[in-house]
Amino acid sequence: MRIFAISGSASEKGSNYFLLEAMKVVFEGEHEIHIFDALADFPLFSPKRLEHEIPEIVKDFKKQVLLADAIIISTPEYTHNIPAVLKNMIEWCTHSGEFEHKPVLPITFTPHEPRGEYAMQSLLFSLNAIDANVIVQIPLYKTDVEITNELIILSEATKEVLVAAFELL
Repeated sequence: MRIFAISGSASEKGSNYFLLEAMKVVFEGEHEIHIFDALADFPLFSPKRLEHEIPEIVKDFKKQVLLADAIIISTPEYTHNIPAVLKNMIEWCTHSGEFEHKPVLPITFTPHEPRGEYAMQSLLFSLNAIDANVIVQIPLYKTDVEITNELIILSEATKEVLVAAFELL
């Protein structure tokens, strides 16, 4: 399966990126996972911008969404919400339909429980608005993984949760 994994963080190569990299390792040979970590490079969306040429980065992103069999979005929680860069990406895709009926696995990856609940709620509202097919949602916490430098090692329990979720995609 071709999976497009989106790091919803405003930080390039942040912990959500490294979580997706760890998932890529777990599913190597089973699924093709392409990670997108450049939401901060998207221009700010406004409806007026749709009247002009869509920026190349946005066009390339939309193409990757369309080519994917499924989407993973991993996000931190910023001030009880999703990061502005993630909301901006969703707004770029609102009227064009790339996410319509596309299987999506939303993940919140935050320091500890219960952080991430508000971000997940916000993300689900937005995914519903663009008619994405949310298969299952997964809250993950940094206390569930081992972080060494820029490497995340998933626990066996976390791997089992992810394997079960991928079976639903």
